[in-house]
Amino acid sequence: MTRVAAIDCGTNSIRLLVADANPVTGELVDLDRRMTIVRLGQGVDRTGRLAPEALERTFEACREYAAIIKRHGAERLRFVATSASRDAENRDEFVRGVLDILGVEPEVITGDEEAEFSFIGATKELTGRDDLAKPYLVVDIGGGSTELVVGDDHVRAARSVDIGCVRMTERHLVHDGVVSDPPTPAEIEAIRADIEAALDLAERTVPLREAHTLVGLAGSVTTVAAIALDLPAYDSAAIHHSRFPYEKVREITERLLASTHAERAAIPSMHPGRVDVIAAGALVLLAIMERIGAAEVVVSEHDILDGIAWSIA
Repeated sequence: MTRVAAIDCGTNSIRLLVADANPVTGELVDLDRRMTIVRLGQGVDRTGRLAPEALERTFEACREYAAIIKRHGAERLRFVATSASRDAENRDEFVRGVLDILGVEPEVITGDEEAEFSFIGATKELTGRDDLAKPYLVVDIGGGSTELVVGDDHVRAARSVDIGCVRMTERHLVHDGVVSDPPTPAEIEAIRADIEAALDLAERTVPLREAHTLVGLAGSVTTVAAIALDLPAYDSAAIHHSRFPYEKVREITERLLASTHAERAAIPSMHPGRVDVIAAGALVLLAIMERIGAAEVVVSEHDILDGIAWSIA
C-alpha cells in the first residue's frame, strides 16, 4: 500500500482525498475525502482574472488540507488545478500561493488530461460488471467546464467544453450581481443554446452516441441523485453507483429551473454552495442524456480525485 494525497481544485470547489492505494489489487482505501466550496472561478468568465477574495478562500482551504495531509502522513501529494485557473491571466499568483502552503506546485492541466483522470477514477471499479455495457461515456460536469470521455478499458476519445454550472450561471443568470430567481424561459433557452453548441463541438472528435453506459460525475450530478433519492442529508454511500432514468432527471431539472433560491436551499441534501448553480448543472446533464438518447445515468462518487490518486500510486 502507498499512502497518497490528491487535491482537485476546480472552478467551484476544492477537494481532498487521502487514501491507501494498492496498484496490484486495484484497491483504493479512503482515509479522508472532503470538499470545500471556494468558488475560485468567481467572475473569471467575465474578467479573465481570479478575484482576490476567491484566491483567499482557496488558500484557506489549502491550509486546512495541509494539516490533514500531515496528520495522515501521506507519502506523496499531487495538486491538480482545472478550468478556472487554466483560464485566468493571474494564475501565477494562484500557483505561488499553493506552493507556499502545500510545498507542491499545482499542475494546471489541460481539459484532455482532466478527462483522462476522470475516466480512470470513475471506471476502474466498474470492470467486470455484466450489467453495465461498454463503451462508457463518462461525463464530469464541473464549475467551469464539462469533460466528455468515451472509452472501454482505456480512453478512446475525450473533449473538454466550457459549459460548467458556474460558467453557465454567471453568463446567463446573473444580472447586476443578482441571480435570476427563478430563471426566465429566455435565459433557460440561452443556456440550452450554449450547451447544444458545445455538444456539437464535442461530437466532432468524441463519438458520444456510441456509448452504451452513461456515467455521471461531480457535484451537479450527485446532487441531482441526492434529490432523486429524497435523502434527508447528503449521503455519499447511498449516491455512489445509484441509477436514475431519463424521466427522473428531466423531472428534477424542470423542478430546479422553476424554483426560487429559497426553495432550492430548503432541499435537505443541497450544499449551500450549489444552491445558485445546481439548475444550470442539472440542465447540462439533461441535455447530454437527450443528445445520446440515454435511458439512464449511473452516478459515481469516484472521479478525477481517484484518478489523480491512482496516477501517483
